Amino acid sequence: MSYSILLAEDQTIVRNGLKMMIEQDPEFQVVAEAENGEQAIKQMEQRLIDIVIMDIRMPIINGIEATRKIKERWKHVHVLILTTFNDDEYAVQALREGADGFLLKSADADKLIKAIHSCLNGGIAIHEEVAAKVMPRLLKKSTHEPKNFALSPRELAITQLVGEGKTNKEISDQLYISIGTVKNHITQILHKLALRDRTQLAIFAVKNDLA
Repeated sequence: MSYSILLAEDQTIVRNGLKMMIEQDPEFQVVAEAENGEQAIKQMEQRLIDIVIMDIRMPIINGIEATRKIKERWKHVHVLILTTFNDDEYAVQALREGADGFLLKSADADKLIKAIHSCLNGGIAIHEEVAAKVMPRLLKKSTHEPKNFALSPRELAITQLVGEGKTNKEISDQLYISIGTVKNHITQILHKLALRDRTQLAIFAVKNDLA
């Protein structure tokens, strides 16, 4: 299976280097490129994209706003943010807008490829150096603190595994259910908890000691 990737990065040299790194994996093909968020959205309108590799600091429309717009219109499309060490404020905002993960630009090819696979499989890819700074802020500012979760035992188990960063496949293997069943349960869980996406569910799980 081949996955189509949109690479949104305003620096040509960086974009070319990322493309070379990404296409080391035969399953990945960079089918579109953009120099800013506006171009990224236009590319989304013209092609079928599986995942967007998104820079944050770009002209016209930045990566945070572009992520929000893409997630609103193409909910099935994954977005992996590439950030720098000092961009933790932007990373927090990006996660709240629905990003499926973020890495430092210093990540090597192996870590980048693993992060893309994780996002495509329903996981959340967070660079450990950034997570140490970002996760406490996300948890502190979360507004979802229900006392009664109203979740079934199976839903609680899935929520716990999502909080542990497991992919849909890993959850299906561990609970002996199909990937489709996992997806259906997650959709129902999000509805019950009034959460928007998997990232918010993972934060919910950690905040409420379910992970």
